[in-house]
Amino acid sequence: MMKNLGGYWYDNILTLMLNILSPAECANGLEAISLIDRLEPDLIFLDIQMPGANGFEVLQRIGHVPRVIFTTAYDNYAIQAFETNATDYLLKPYTKGRFEKTMAKLQNQPSQLPFAVADSYRGRTSFPERILVECKKRFRNIQVNEIIFLRAFGDYTEIHSETDMYISSTGITVLTAKLNPEKFLRIHRSTAINVQHIAELYRDIGKTFIVMNNGTELTVGRNYLPTIKDLII
Repeated sequence: MMKNLGGYWYDNILTLMLNILSPAECANGLEAISLIDRLEPDLIFLDIQMPGANGFEVLQRIGHVPRVIFTTAYDNYAIQAFETNATDYLLKPYTKGRFEKTMAKLQNQPSQLPFAVADSYRGRTSFPERILVECKKRFRNIQVNEIIFLRAFGDYTEIHSETDMYISSTGITVLTAKLNPEKFLRIHRSTAINVQHIAELYRDIGKTFIVMNNGTELTVGRNYLPTIKDLII
């Protein structure tokens, strides 16, 4: 996401990497959040000190979470970076040989499921039964069990309950990580559902759909099918 990656010029990086990704770049952390969710890249090079939002804040707020290689001039964040399950930590300035070593490590590493990096970064052991959601410049106290599904809306998340729809400024990955994983499942990069509100599931023309008890039909992403199959007996 940076044009000059530690003195190893961008054009040379593209020569090495054209077989594994289509590059894009961002000027700051806020732009990175938006672009990552829009382009859904498999891999990002993420700086730590950036205007708008630092690298760890970017991981907290994105909906689509790719594999991450931190690239920074600061060595004191390495432990925190690897706690996010980052693929590697490149300290600027670095050499072509060091970069190629990272690429080899990347290609030998098993692909991660979407959101694995961010979910491990925000591991939790307890979950709230009620949450406060913004409503007309105030915060309304709602029961978590009333939430039917969550849907990403740009950098925000729609919270659909039995009685209303709310907008949260928290990204869907972070929001879902705060909820009980036995009740809330990701079924798509942009959707999470409360399994207590599933009405039915059906397949049509090679796709899988879930109908919630409020009548909303939601598509199940291919990468999330194993999770749904675990519910079928």
